[in-house]
Amino acid sequence: MLTEKTKPKVEYWAKRLECPIDEDAGYHNTFWCNRDLIPIPENRRTWTWQGYAGYWVISGVNTTAWTAGSTLLSLGLSVPQAIGCVVGVALISALIAVLAGWPGSRLYLGFTVLSRSSWGMRGGFWPVLNRIMTSIIWLGIQMYWGGQSVKIILNAIIGHSFRDLKNTLPESTNVDTASLICFFIFAVIFLPTLMIPPENLQMPFRITFIMITCSMFGLLGWAIGTAGGPGTLFYTPSTKQGSLLAWNAVYGLQSIVGSQASGCLGQSDWTRYAKTPNAALFGQAIAAPVLIVTTSVCGILITSATETIYGAYVWNPFELLLTIQQHSLSAAARAGTFFAALGFLASQLALCQMLNCISSGMDLAALCPKWINIRRGGYLLSVVSMAICPWNYVTKPSTFITVLSGWSVFLSPMTGIVVSDYFLVRQGKYCVGDLYTGNSESAYWYISGFNLRGFTAWAMGLWPLLPGFIRAIKGTASSANGWDHLYQISYFYGFCVAMLVHWGLHTAFPAKKQKASGPFVLQDHVRMLEGRDLGDDSDFGPEQDRHVDFVVDVESKC
Repeated sequence: MLTEKTKPKVEYWAKRLECPIDEDAGYHNTFWCNRDLIPIPENRRTWTWQGYAGYWVISGVNTTAWTAGSTLLSLGLSVPQAIGCVVGVALISALIAVLAGWPGSRLYLGFTVLSRSSWGMRGGFWPVLNRIMTSIIWLGIQMYWGGQSVKIILNAIIGHSFRDLKNTLPESTNVDTASLICFFIFAVIFLPTLMIPPENLQMPFRITFIMITCSMFGLLGWAIGTAGGPGTLFYTPSTKQGSLLAWNAVYGLQSIVGSQASGCLGQSDWTRYAKTPNAALFGQAIAAPVLIVTTSVCGILITSATETIYGAYVWNPFELLLTIQQHSLSAAARAGTFFAALGFLASQLALCQMLNCISSGMDLAALCPKWINIRRGGYLLSVVSMAICPWNYVTKPSTFITVLSGWSVFLSPMTGIVVSDYFLVRQGKYCVGDLYTGNSESAYWYISGFNLRGFTAWAMGLWPLLPGFIRAIKGTASSANGWDHLYQISYFYGFCVAMLVHWGLHTAFPAKKQKASGPFVLQDHVRMLEGRDLGDDSDFGPEQDRHVDFVVDVESKC
């Protein structure tokens, strides 16, 4: 308990550590609002179509798309069938990205704030917490692979003495000494990049785009040239037939779409920086499917060719480069692996920031806006991600990583709710100021801050998938019953059912000001400037109708 002596010091540091506020700001740091949560003002809307194309190059050329062929071929598909599935994955992912990102480029709001309209002011913390939890694990895993790219680079520079470095760690740690050193080197390189604001990331992403595409096509040329062709895997027929093959193809398709669920769910986090409302469309609708398909096909060709060279299928590009170095550290091998790893290092730096730290940094900011913004949230997320020892989830897969891989059963209904809320329920009309009002005056307060329609829609899109999800966690073989088949289409089922139920409940039981619209005007701004929280439900004086001048260009009908 604070004493009279320590209370002034605590208040002083609490004030000093508050998030920075822009000059002449039309907002105040409250329980619901800070600089990174408000609608993005015009001077911060810098992203053009080239930036979004670069975004999807980096997002498309990653290990998920690279190893998609492994998933599909393991289910019994042939290479042509796998490529057909990947085309379906790319088109569906692009469509979901466009739909989920549309609100951001019109309202300049991220997923974190938009969730308040569909889940309630307090209920909106639920999807935010889901994203934070998944981001912690995936950021740690991406940082581990970033460390592997550093390891490849150091192997190429130093040579045998680093490649053959003695492991001084016990086997129970699930990581070797060299990998652990490189993991922390990557962290040292990565953490300063969080200082770059999202609106200034276009140029770094363009540089990364050039580096990673050169690495991918360089590996492809080397593999095909050295093997004298694409290898035998490319011509291997399917190992399954009939309905089993069809269901496996559908399951493979939806599972790969689901692996991108978190990225698609939070598209508004990036489209809100769009310079024009349609700036993101080229990157999402054209660049995304092209790059996902290209990466998957290159992954299949490279793996097939390298099997001819080394006698084993190595799907992961980091492990492939390490395999090359294990077989040879000639001048050519060292130079080739060095430049390839440099491209992957740049890609991992961008991926860690783009798919995890920016979005989840904003999610963390929503939990404590007065003292956490995107940058501070990104640093907090990074520290926690390192603390969980992510190599345990890579080098020794566990039930937990199986759960995380199937987490799309929880995220797909959330994506359906985002799309339904904007396009079907509100038809693009929001009382934006009410998204920052934490009391019953808000159109999005519902029942004590919770919108039961959103929670009901999410539950209806989730519960039928749980039997199949539990069987997958336990490793129980599919019995081809209805529950298992439903789980095989889990992403599509969760998305569609949650979307329709959310719309249906809002149609049957309309909410207050459901289709009203209004600008970003924070109510009772004078009271906030005096340091009182919007969450306070007390009565206010005659100044409560005074507003600020900063307004988003939306029609006011609230």
